[in-house]
Amino acid sequence: MSMFGGMEISGSALTAQRLRMNVTAENIANAETTKGADGNPYRRKEVTLQSVGQSGAFGSQLSRAMGTSGVAPGGVQVTAINEDTTNGKLVYDPGHPDANEEGYLRMPNVDTVTEMVDLIDAQRAYEANVTAMTAAKQMFAKTLEILR
Repeated sequence: MSMFGGMEISGSALTAQRLRMNVTAENIANAETTKGADGNPYRRKEVTLQSVGQSGAFGSQLSRAMGTSGVAPGGVQVTAINEDTTNGKLVYDPGHPDANEEGYLRMPNVDTVTEMVDLIDAQRAYEANVTAMTAAKQMFAKTLEILR
């Protein structure tokens, strides 16, 4: 692995987690949006992540990290942002302008508790990667100090 490989991996994870937080914030902001541009209620979005440049086996990863092969671990990338296709709940609200003939209103399929848990998860992952980058930076600084 190159000298900056750990920082590159953490950097890719920071980008991915920031996107997760943005998508989750969008879901929370639209939790009450009953009519979008297509005329349907807002649909929850989910981010799909995938590892990059890794075979997945621990032994091969260890050998790569030790520099015995020429391939460095690649980190993580966003592969897709998908819409959740489940329907939201029906709420009886005959006075709402988007209600159907029976007075029922289809709500978005966004659960704010689930979204808050996802947001906290993404935040903790982001913080862990910031800590890893800080540790790598401190090791580089200490190495330069020793080499003086």
